[in-house]
Amino acid sequence: MMIDGHGLSFRELNEKIREAAQTHSEILLKNINGHRYIGCGISKSIRIVLEGTPGNDLASFLNGPTIVVEGNAQDCVGNTMNAGKIVIRGNAGDILGHSMRGGRIYVGGSVGYRCGIHIKSFKEQFPVIVIGGRAGDYLGEYMSGGMIIILGIQNGYGEDDEIAGRYMGTGMHGGNLYLAGDISGFKVSPDIERQEIPPDEKGFINDILKDYLMEMRITNLCSGELVERLGKYSAVTSRPYGKLYAY
Repeated sequence: MMIDGHGLSFRELNEKIREAAQTHSEILLKNINGHRYIGCGISKSIRIVLEGTPGNDLASFLNGPTIVVEGNAQDCVGNTMNAGKIVIRGNAGDILGHSMRGGRIYVGGSVGYRCGIHIKSFKEQFPVIVIGGRAGDYLGEYMSGGMIIILGIQNGYGEDDEIAGRYMGTGMHGGNLYLAGDISGFKVSPDIERQEIPPDEKGFINDILKDYLMEMRITNLCSGELVERLGKYSAVTSRPYGKLYAY
């Protein structure tokens, strides 16, 4: 089914999407231009493809659908996402995956500040974020579970730019960051440290990257080669601010 967003408010568009989700398994959205909250709270296993640029809070509280954006997305993609998959074939803004606790978010290009802030695992749920380009400052801030992978294969910046900004892993107390290449020491929070990636973990990452390359329609790269470029960063302690408070 096709829904044309031209001339619709974000409320009108989302009402049409919710109605269509009751009877259709695939929905194509055309002429999307800053419409907010698309896919918010939908729990059905449907596929939604967007042509254009969605507004803030795309797929907030998502609980099952696959949402594909044929372009860029704005801030707070996948806010408190629970399950499903978000595929953005362009760039995305700040706080992508805020408080995400399950599902997967794939971005073909780069993301802004505070990507993966408060991302967490919940019981059997395991959130995954893969970024093809680079991430801004405060990557993985207060992260407590899941994984974030930054590949640097679609940089879009100068050749000398590193693939992560400053204050990486600030307040991080769980989960893992995986980044291709080296990161300057002053950008890395003292709350995290670099470690070796175990072989079984490499296998799991390889499976994720195979899916990522397929969704991004990238055929000139091998997932196994990308895995070997990654370095792993993990939390030093589960209570990074434990000494700041009196008990």
